[in-house]
Amino acid sequence: MFDEIQFEKINRLPKYIFAEINDLKMAARRNGEDIIDFSMGNPDAATPQPIIDKLCETAMKPKTHGYSASKGIYKLRLAMSRWYKRKYHADLDPDTEVVATMGSKEGYVHLVQAIANPGDVAIVPDPTYPIHSQAFILAGANVEKMEVVFNEETFEVDEDRFLADVKDALENSIPKPKFLVVNFPHNPSTATVTPEFYERLVALAKEQRFYIISDIAYADITFDGYKTPSIMQIEGAKDVAVESYTLSKSYNMAGWRVGFIVGNKKLISALQSIKSWLDYGMFTPIQVAATVALDEHGYVPDEQIIPRYQKRRDVMIQAFGNAGWPLAKPNASMFIWAKIPEIARDMGSLEFSKQLLVQAGVAVSPGIGFGKYGDEYVRIALIENEKRIRQAAKNIKKFLKDIEAQKNG
Repeated sequence: MFDEIQFEKINRLPKYIFAEINDLKMAARRNGEDIIDFSMGNPDAATPQPIIDKLCETAMKPKTHGYSASKGIYKLRLAMSRWYKRKYHADLDPDTEVVATMGSKEGYVHLVQAIANPGDVAIVPDPTYPIHSQAFILAGANVEKMEVVFNEETFEVDEDRFLADVKDALENSIPKPKFLVVNFPHNPSTATVTPEFYERLVALAKEQRFYIISDIAYADITFDGYKTPSIMQIEGAKDVAVESYTLSKSYNMAGWRVGFIVGNKKLISALQSIKSWLDYGMFTPIQVAATVALDEHGYVPDEQIIPRYQKRRDVMIQAFGNAGWPLAKPNASMFIWAKIPEIARDMGSLEFSKQLLVQAGVAVSPGIGFGKYGDEYVRIALIENEKRIRQAAKNIKKFLKDIEAQKNG
């Protein structure tokens, strides 16, 4: 009906590759199969009890049930400013340089809606968290893809290559790009950068006149002595950059939807403006509890979150390695970016992920879903316990042996 009425914005979106894996996963579960699910970065543990208690306490007050502020209550924005001061020695004005958002994803999408004009160009690394590119598509802008090159053993970004590729994109794209998206620790690859990378990037942005949108969703989840830098710790960064952060992973608060965008006043003002038209902010008790999380429970990532993921990382690397699937060790995030076993690499990541799910009962995210440069990989989320990880390894060992037998048969 009404076929002449087309939704061009939706038509510009690519096919959602992960949906195929999700459909297979749901069908298997409906049939009673046990699926060991590493496919989504969805924390499996509860939010720390003191934060839940503060939510419940605040929710008992009738006055907290009305509309809130679209940019977040002042105390929450102040808590975010304090967090940046403690962690990165960065000064942020809670009124003009901080917005609290309904998760960093909502904040990012609304920011792009506010600042991107139809026909604008944004440079987005590939592979990437899908919304980093699709937000610009939804805004009517265009995306210039750029490969993320990193050391496959250490997951350190080749910073010289990255900056050279940005320069090439700036010189060769028409019109000239206005925005660059960076996301380190990187999702999906877990790749990391140094503070010097941001120094060089800020200098380049000032010289070439483009804005940087940085995403540090996994800033707190680091291992083996690595510490995530922030672009906000660089002098002059606020002239050219904004950065997003979320409590989803650091405090097991994914379903609470608490995030932030901080930095450049012009971009923050645009985000505040568009949010004032679109929403009334988070439920106030959630904001109060999030304020307490940042101000009083900053120990949670180091004492509760990192040990959980580090143990799972180490168990997975050992167990999967023994099963015939060697994995490199990431320095950060809650993922392992795993090169498809050599015997199955010709399948590509989507078919490999499908077969792994159907034949071994193990769900992962195909790398092609994050971009063309991800097709030799799958992303494995560390969201199952050690017992389930070891069971997955047993299933995978049989799966790989079956593939070998078929190829040799």
